[in-house]
Amino acid sequence: MIFKSKTFKVSRIVHLRMAESFTLVVSYKDKEYHLNSELRVYGYTHKIAINIEGEEILFEPDEERNYRAVIPEGSKIKIDIGLIQAIAKALEAAFT
Repeated sequence: MIFKSKTFKVSRIVHLRMAESFTLVVSYKDKEYHLNSELRVYGYTHKIAINIEGEEILFEPDEERNYRAVIPEGSKIKIDIGLIQAIAKALEAAFT
């Protein structure tokens, strides 16, 4: 049996990014936070952008499917590390 393959000429490749907005509710230190969030899907992976006190923090899953915050080096963001940990736990509960 002989198989013939077809060759297609592609004039350009378009990178498609899907984004879905949602509100993440997190309780921390007797306060409830309603955080504007966006799920950004890139091929086989995703990141979640969360607006915390006017700053966008990206969260991504690590190899064990736990979420970690990605904060640019040299950033002057002053956010309680406990709040970031509470957000990561809320994301793990929502997406696993």
